[in-house]
Amino acid sequence: MIFRSKAPLRLGLAGGGTDVSPYADEFGGAILNATISLHAHASIELLNAGGIIVEAFDRNEKEHHASINELPINGCLDLLKGVYNRIKKDYGIPQTDFKLSTSVDVPAGSGLGTSSTLVVAIIGTFVEMLKLPLGDYDIAHYAYDIERNDLKLAGGRQDQYAATFGGFNFMEFYENDKVIVNPLRIRQEYLHELENNLLLYYTSTSRESATIIKEQQKNVLEKNEDSVAAMHQLKEQSRMMKEALLKGRLNEIGEILDYGFQQKIKMAHNISNNIIQDIYSTAKKAGAIGGKISGAGGGGFMVFYCPANTRHHVKNALHTFGGEFKNYQFTQHGLTTWTTK
Repeated sequence: MIFRSKAPLRLGLAGGGTDVSPYADEFGGAILNATISLHAHASIELLNAGGIIVEAFDRNEKEHHASINELPINGCLDLLKGVYNRIKKDYGIPQTDFKLSTSVDVPAGSGLGTSSTLVVAIIGTFVEMLKLPLGDYDIAHYAYDIERNDLKLAGGRQDQYAATFGGFNFMEFYENDKVIVNPLRIRQEYLHELENNLLLYYTSTSRESATIIKEQQKNVLEKNEDSVAAMHQLKEQSRMMKEALLKGRLNEIGEILDYGFQQKIKMAHNISNNIIQDIYSTAKKAGAIGGKISGAGGGGFMVFYCPANTRHHVKNALHTFGGEFKNYQFTQHGLTTWTTK
């Protein structure tokens, strides 16, 4: 018997970073994001013997363990082992011999919420196997709690909720881990045009988001005026983006993205760098109205809004930087689980 799951990665379109504590706790955060047809995958295959095997196919990492209560957190496959440990503690796992396998459609650290989406997918396999009574909010918060408290990984809250709920969502973040997910009903023709005009570009570099996020948190704690003011503006940007999408004012989206890019780079020093700035300015010269760094910044994916047919000019202009464009579609479904033999 095999229990499977998949959870979609996300594009953060506005408000990025305002979901991170302590900003969200003190001021309240707001983010608009959308899930896309790139996924984190997980499966649990029951075994007759052999203990517990954890394996990440895309990272070429694999460990064997005897059937024990707690797997060691040692820097290798920690997301897989962290979820197992928490599920084992909270619910028990009667099946002692199985293989937990994962893969993600893009590299780790690329800015599309890979780590948190993978945690959601892993939780999904255990929910499927054990028939756990967890709803969408429960799963998303569970993933957040495992990452932030059990594994002590720095980060925000949007990725877990995007991966679990799916679709276009306007999310609000408050103190005491309160999150409100507001699904957006956007006309299909607007989505088709947005999908056509938003280019997803991988800079061919990954980054460690935790370092950038820790600096962002430090800036809030120390009341860095420029950084906090930038976060206020990004929160407002999410509301601007929501109105533009719902009302079909797609001609404003490039400018809203550009506004957010200028604010985002004020939040922490390493969000941008010379290469990112060169890529961004080259894309704009070629016809992009605006864009953004996906995720915490520092590398990974970038997004550019290219109206009319300027997408082709932008692609040609960025060819010299050695990155690659990734095809995608918007998705309406979040975490999906199923069982097979």
